[in-house]
Amino acid sequence: MINFPLRAGASYKNYGVFALFCHTRDNLKMRQILFLSICLFLVSFHLRADESSSSDNDLKNKPISYWKERLSPEQVRVCRESGTEPPFSGKLSSDKEDVTYYCSSCRHPLFSSRSKFDSGTGWPSFFEPINPEAVELIDDNSYGIYRVEVCCAYCGAHLGHVFNDGPQPTGKRFCINSVCLEP
Repeated sequence: MINFPLRAGASYKNYGVFALFCHTRDNLKMRQILFLSICLFLVSFHLRADESSSSDNDLKNKPISYWKERLSPEQVRVCRESGTEPPFSGKLSSDKEDVTYYCSSCRHPLFSSRSKFDSGTGWPSFFEPINPEAVELIDDNSYGIYRVEVCCAYCGAHLGHVFNDGPQPTGKRFCINSVCLEP
């Protein structure tokens, strides 16, 4: 057993591990060892947290090179670089199938055909997402006009914009690029 020098009248049960280390004869050396041990533990814990956050589930922080390997050039331009496809050019603008529409970048469900309507704009239009958490709405002041950008909540892909001129029950028109959706 190691004998730790204690003050007169003190007992071991009054001291935690740190206090015992601090009351040894090699006081400075033991504190340095304890400090380094704690630092190593915290660094290893932080590194493990970083590894799990940079997994495939963290798609919002993937570099453009990641997306260029997985998407067509048109999908990269629209979904990852906030572009827009020409009106009436997309394959889904007149689609009437009863389906769920998924993000073409990550396959996260975004819209249901039950909320799709013909807005006459040339882009697929929906009056609501499949659930409110499926998309992120971001203020967009580009081109000198105020709009609200619609992005995939899971991977951050640009989908289109939402306007306040849609049908009831929401009065919203989610104007989405066809290239951003897959049935």
